[in-house]
Amino acid sequence: MADITRRLGLRHLRGAPTAHIRHHRAGRLLHDGTGVSFWFRSLTAALSEVPVDDRELAMTFHARTSDFQDVAVQATVTYRISDPGVAAARLDFSIDPDTGVWRGAPLEQLGTLLTETAQQHALDVLARTPLAAALVDGVTSVRERIAAGLEAEPRLPATGIEVVAVRVVALRPEPEVERALRTPAREQIQQEADRATYGRRALAVERERAIAENELASKIELARREEQLVDQRGTNARREAEEHAAADAVRAQAEAARTVRLAEAEAARAVRLSRAEAEGAREVGEARAQAQAAWLRVHAEVDVATLHALTGTRIAENLPRVESVTVSPDVLTGLLAKLGARERA
Repeated sequence: MADITRRLGLRHLRGAPTAHIRHHRAGRLLHDGTGVSFWFRSLTAALSEVPVDDRELAMTFHARTSDFQDVAVQATVTYRISDPGVAAARLDFSIDPDTGVWRGAPLEQLGTLLTETAQQHALDVLARTPLAAALVDGVTSVRERIAAGLEAEPRLPATGIEVVAVRVVALRPEPEVERALRTPAREQIQQEADRATYGRRALAVERERAIAENELASKIELARREEQLVDQRGTNARREAEEHAAADAVRAQAEAARTVRLAEAEAARAVRLSRAEAEGAREVGEARAQAQAAWLRVHAEVDVATLHALTGTRIAENLPRVESVTVSPDVLTGLLAKLGARERA
């Protein structure tokens, strides 16, 4: 929008670098260009402002494919006004000399023109394309068709409009159709996921089976080695028992031989002792007999009184030793009575 100020009944306009200003007075063109600045009278001036910068026009419209499915097309057209004079002559770009605001809506007219033209070409190409192909290659084909159609549209150059670029952002079916179309892909993805899950499970089961087989093989090998160990231990025990039995037999034989030798030696010693004892006993007996005979010869020659004295002496020697004698009054009385009786006699 142009910047217009008031000074002493006059107006001053200052244009922007991206706006083409045209100033007519009395049918004559006084100012024509971008970024101009001038004074004018509002009652006699006819002003128009044409933007010459690139502008983006977003558009959304619905179309129907060859299989009668509705699709929504989102596109953006970049355009600019290449001939401001022609555009100002064909469209109403006039502005109020007091405010600088457009009196009409020229950009809306341009937007309608571009949208309808682009929509016409998009509908034409989609009407001959099935939905599946439109969703796969529709964006490129629609973009190329819209660009070619706008370039070949004679009204645009006649209005001073140049199309810079065309972009098709999206081409989408109705939500129900889109969900229906997504279902097979989702099912396939789910199948792939399930297949991968089953594959992982099968691999895990196979690994578990391999681990179980390895464990079983290890147990079998361990059992076999334990059996070998038991057999070896039995063999070692038998061998040890045989060796112990042989050693015991040797020891028993040695002990028996030693016992026999000891018994023989003891028997021989006993025989010798018996002979010695018998000889000693005989000699002792002979000595005792000789002593007894001598004793008898001696006693035969001694008188009777001497024999009585020797007999008393021997008896006294053999009597037990008396440490003390206790005489009770009764005994003492009896003894005294006997003594007295003897004296009286």
